[in-house]
Amino acid sequence: MTGRLQDRIALIVGAARGIGKGIAERFAEEGAGLVLADVEADAARQTASELGAIFIHTDISRMADAEAAVALALERHGRLDIVVQNAGVYPWQLIEQTSSDDWDRVMAVNLRGSFNAARAALPPMKAQRSGRMLFTSSITGPHVTSPGHGHYSASKAGINGFIRAAALEFAGYGITVNGVEPGNILTEGMQMHRDAAFIKSMEDAVPLGRLGKPRDVANAFLFLASDDASYITGTTIVVDGGQLLPEGADFRILPS
Repeated sequence: MTGRLQDRIALIVGAARGIGKGIAERFAEEGAGLVLADVEADAARQTASELGAIFIHTDISRMADAEAAVALALERHGRLDIVVQNAGVYPWQLIEQTSSDDWDRVMAVNLRGSFNAARAALPPMKAQRSGRMLFTSSITGPHVTSPGHGHYSASKAGINGFIRAAALEFAGYGITVNGVEPGNILTEGMQMHRDAAFIKSMEDAVPLGRLGKPRDVANAFLFLASDDASYITGTTIVVDGGQLLPEGADFRILPS
């Protein structure tokens, strides 16, 4: 590896498994010191153990938890260079089946959690006059959607708006704010909760012919966290294998 994050300290929220674990692994490979935050304590502790990282139990919908995670990073490492807010929930519910409490829970984790992570990380980054704030958005909401994802779509579209506003407000402190919009990524969660037919239908919708891997998303986060992205702020990178491109289902041009 190239040491692109050597001596950088990163707090990754939602790092127990899936995309978050992939980000943590990729950052560790490039030399970052890690603090991993999650509500899934057992899985997150295992990931932290594998990577030589510190773990803190964190419900990112609570500002006190976000502040505690930042405080731990500062206590152990003396600085915080990168914060990644990857935690999210996505229950499948039609709008007519969604209660106010259901709506509020999705917004609390996905959208308020993004505000909490940024607000908690701002003071040390402002004092350092540098930092990277990174958020997991989605193609669902900003670009496309499907039935059953009304609250999730709204939360992810909101994250993109927050990224732009925060990027403008924090630019004067040397802090960049960006995000990644994954398409369909083959995580443990998808494998546990979706059947083979569904996964095959998702693969068929992707021009590159496969679902993404957590590492595909992690590589985009690595770029945005690195010095290579020092002049990029207020934007998102789509990582979807071309899923957004087709106008319809009949899009494949085969060599034969």
